[in-house]
Amino acid sequence: MHSRLLAGLTGLVLFVFPLTLHAENNETYRQLNLFGDVFERVRADYVEEVSDTELIEAAINGMLSSLDPHSRYLNAKSFQDMQTQTRGEFGGLGIEVTMDSNGFVKVITPIDDTPAQRAGLQPGDFVTHLDGEPILGLTLAEAVEKMRGPIDSGIVLTIQRPGAEAPMDVEIIRAVITIRSVRTHMEGDDVAYVRISSFSEKTTRELEAAVEKYYEEYGETLKGLVLDLRNNPGGLLDQAVSVSDSFLIQGEIVSTRGRRADSIQRFNAKSGDLIDGMPMIVLINGGSASASEIVAGALQDHHRAIILGTRSFGKASVQTVIPLGGHGAMRLTTARYYTPSGTSIQARGIHPDIAVEQAKVERVNQGRRRSEADLRGSLTNEQDDKQGDAADAPAEGEAKKTEPAAEKSDKSTAQDDYQLARALDLLRGLQLLSSTVVN
Repeated sequence: MHSRLLAGLTGLVLFVFPLTLHAENNETYRQLNLFGDVFERVRADYVEEVSDTELIEAAINGMLSSLDPHSRYLNAKSFQDMQTQTRGEFGGLGIEVTMDSNGFVKVITPIDDTPAQRAGLQPGDFVTHLDGEPILGLTLAEAVEKMRGPIDSGIVLTIQRPGAEAPMDVEIIRAVITIRSVRTHMEGDDVAYVRISSFSEKTTRELEAAVEKYYEEYGETLKGLVLDLRNNPGGLLDQAVSVSDSFLIQGEIVSTRGRRADSIQRFNAKSGDLIDGMPMIVLINGGSASASEIVAGALQDHHRAIILGTRSFGKASVQTVIPLGGHGAMRLTTARYYTPSGTSIQARGIHPDIAVEQAKVERVNQGRRRSEADLRGSLTNEQDDKQGDAADAPAEGEAKKTEPAAEKSDKSTAQDDYQLARALDLLRGLQLLSSTVVN
């Protein structure tokens, strides 16, 4: 009896499902007919003639951009530009942007050594007008297209900076943007500084070459490495994975999960650490997004590095670029990514282990402070070669007035970068602590 009842229910389900599917298809066809009606009415009656290509591309882009801020349609030219950009060279201003909920273009970060950076654009700036024309009402793709143009041509961006009383106009001259995604220098002779500005096809190779060079030149004197991911807007997923793998010897780096249960992907580290377990600090801020957050999250979860700075951008989605057979491509959000601990940082960001806001530190001149040596009849130090050495020595924290200030190295940035200075202090402190521990 139970078997017959089960069979009867199964037949009922199979009978209802096609009807439901058929009804859904009918509704879809009705909606497509609605689209066709609107399309024809616009073609026939709009006040100005609009090409079919423009209307269809706008419709497709509207569909994709309504999903999330990162899904969009790329026409053939935009697709070619994107492919060029991921190879590390493209034309434009050198600015990474997103669309704000109010309809303005928001600067994620200006790219290092580009016209946008030299013009003084900052993360968090809002672009409200282009050559005096308002951006409001444009899609992100349309706004980006307007910012592109012939090399050496100029464009005026109207910028509203948070905290500023009034907007300002900034003129920028377009240029060919050649990106070196990895820039390095030594801080002193004991700490390697590595900045990754974006994740392009060459990032891991450039990183490995730089670290190998410093090992050859400085060898055992190296005390640690600072990996600077501040204002890094992201890039290629595989490069984020391989950069993380460069410093991890085992364990999961990141996992991605799509809409279907069978779409989970896990990326694991292989043995081998590029710097052999050397202490490491990663710098992040609000301009660190996507691929840079994958690296910071993996190194943080595995306790491989100390994360220092401010909370990151919070983009934990993966976009797949799907070519459309000679008609460009669509960039579609197909998965979310999770750090090794299974945490999604979507809209939350990576929280640093040590929160350090960027700041400007100035020395306060307090004049010469009195010390024991200034007291009448004070004892001299028997270890001094001659009497008066102690009195001549400056008090702690006081520079000798007769000596010029030390010249800053052309490569060093720590004197002007408070977050980097704190990272260097921490690295050297860790090294000092490890050298004083008695085994």
